[in-house]
Amino acid sequence: MHVRCPDRLPEAVYREVLELLAGLSPVVQALPPHCALVELKGALRYHGTEPAHLGELLRIRSVSRLGVDVRVGIGPTITVAATASARIDGPGGVLAIAPEQAADWLAPLPVEALHGIGPRHAAVLRDYGIHTIGLLAAVSPATVQRLLGKKAGRLAADRARGTDPRPVVPTSLPASAAVRHRFAHHALEGATVRAALLDLVVQLGPLLRRRGQAARALTLTLTFAGGTSWEKTRRLPEPSAHDEDLRIAAYRLMDAAGLQRARLTGMVLRAEDLVDGDRVAQQISLDGTRESRLVAEQVTDRIRDKFGPGSIGPAAVLPLRRAS
Repeated sequence: MHVRCPDRLPEAVYREVLELLAGLSPVVQALPPHCALVELKGALRYHGTEPAHLGELLRIRSVSRLGVDVRVGIGPTITVAATASARIDGPGGVLAIAPEQAADWLAPLPVEALHGIGPRHAAVLRDYGIHTIGLLAAVSPATVQRLLGKKAGRLAADRARGTDPRPVVPTSLPASAAVRHRFAHHALEGATVRAALLDLVVQLGPLLRRRGQAARALTLTLTFAGGTSWEKTRRLPEPSAHDEDLRIAAYRLMDAAGLQRARLTGMVLRAEDLVDGDRVAQQISLDGTRESRLVAEQVTDRIRDKFGPGSIGPAAVLPLRRAS
């Protein structure tokens, strides 16, 4: 069972949805920020019912208890279930595909509908006349590998034929840590916005280091005047809680937003997929600049511990004044 929650679902509500799933099956794999996988083999025997009925039961509980309607795809493999959940129109619904119907159901769908096929790979396949999943399944795996690359081509060819041996791995929602900034007035100037972002970085880094954790990913959420928002996640090259690594990732996220004269009202910087800091490998570096930054980071952490978190931080951005 592949479950899709509404976009921008608050993390607290998403955790409650995962708890509902755990009531149906002990094997639940969280796929943040708003999806999850459920293994149904043992659950079907325990509940003595059909897969579609379990999907409807989940929807009823989710709507009645949380006010959240979910889209549920059920199939013999993860690929079929995830593809089915994406084909449901509307805010919620259940689509169950029996194992013997999977190939016939997939065949007429557009190639980009196959879970795991991104826009770039779909464009390549379409350029070569492969417009449906059925055509992709009919093409030899060697040809697909030449078009998409060895690994991506092999996976695409196998999944189009209904082959997907991946198991559902029980995982809980990874821990996260977030810091927020609210602008007193609508922010238009790039220097002001980047100064606020840097301030969030120097708040988030010490928070992670105090908790003994490191982040595998960083998410930036921007809120605009009028209530709209923008969000993007970037994976870090390796888990880190160092200010410099977080700053580089945060600035790249800001660059990806492509802001021109947008009026910002607030921003949230969230460290995702946290791991124990003791499990992060420390690479020996001969880079004197990086080593000096790490030493300075330790010194600033001691200053904050002694005099308070606001005792040291980025310099304030002052408006430029033209000479008269």
